[in-house]
Amino acid sequence: MPALASHRKPRSRSGVRTNSPAVGITTAALASVTLLSTQSANAAPTEPAPSVEEVQKKVDDLYRQAGVATQQYNKAKEATEKQRRTVGRVLDEVAKRADKLNEARRTLGSYAAAQYREGAVSPAAALMFADSPQTYFDQTQLMERLTDRQRGAVTDFQSQQAAAAKKRAQAAKSLESLTASQASLRTSKQNVQQKLGAARTLLSRLTAQEKARLAALEREKEAEARRKATAKAEAEARAKAEADRLREEQAQRPSTGTGAGAGTGTGSGTSDGTYATKAAKVLAFARTQIGKPYVWGATGPSSYDCSGLTQAAWKEAGVELPRTTWDQVKAGTRVATEDLLPGDLVFFYDDISHVGIYIGDGMMIHAPKPGANVREESIYYMPIYGSVRPA
Repeated sequence: MPALASHRKPRSRSGVRTNSPAVGITTAALASVTLLSTQSANAAPTEPAPSVEEVQKKVDDLYRQAGVATQQYNKAKEATEKQRRTVGRVLDEVAKRADKLNEARRTLGSYAAAQYREGAVSPAAALMFADSPQTYFDQTQLMERLTDRQRGAVTDFQSQQAAAAKKRAQAAKSLESLTASQASLRTSKQNVQQKLGAARTLLSRLTAQEKARLAALEREKEAEARRKATAKAEAEARAKAEADRLREEQAQRPSTGTGAGAGTGTGSGTSDGTYATKAAKVLAFARTQIGKPYVWGATGPSSYDCSGLTQAAWKEAGVELPRTTWDQVKAGTRVATEDLLPGDLVFFYDDISHVGIYIGDGMMIHAPKPGANVREESIYYMPIYGSVRPA
């Protein structure tokens, strides 16, 4: 019986079929490892995370930039409100001029209608129906043919027409200024939000340990600022004691009638107590605001930004301060840090982006920054730009 041919395929020596799923998985895994290795080799080196000190510096800088943008916003908002009032006033004047022009036109129309009923077209009627009345105004012969009353009506029409055109031009210019102010307002608002958003992002990336370290750095900064305030308080106490001693000596001397020693004020309205009286009202108001939140662009009564608080406080004393720190720093007499009196305004940073109200002993009341409330703090917490006595 002939041998039957075998129909079985020869086995692989390795014992594993080439179409086995295990082979496919292994191949894919090797390919993935190769791809990841290639990507890792080509990827740019990861930048090291910033230190807590660097984050603190960056956040402080962003808050300062937000302060600048806030003052820009305040300025743009003030300009926008002013332009809006101007536009409203000019549009009212345009409406009044339009009424006067229509009245003058009706007067000329009445003359034209009368001439039409009489069966003739007078120069006044021709003037009304002409495409270019000014052409007729310039013709001396026409004006000579008009009666005195008609001539007065034509002159009044001319005057009202020119005045209305002038007011319309003024309104158009005011509307352009309003549009520009509104654009500046939007830009400033976006800048503030961008800076504050960047600061929040940096802080959100900190670990619990890093946040604790940041808080410790803040406490160290506050302690150093308070130490400087204490030194200033001691200097003020010594100066006051010396001033009291001099006054006592002067009081014991015989009066010469020359007025010498009648006062030891600084020449800024402090010798007669007027400034002290106003300052007392300012400080009383400011102290009642302690604990209210800082909100950029706010002027009270439930929240404030830095210049909004100083403006509201001095308003209590009957003094109208401008809205921005940049204008407030010009609204008064400049005083040196060593000559500060309660009520004086202290400005900070080279860009004059922050302001607080001096309360004495090296301390101030101010609206610090987003996320913080109105509080007392050392004037040395930030670099001082200069100080002003508003009244």
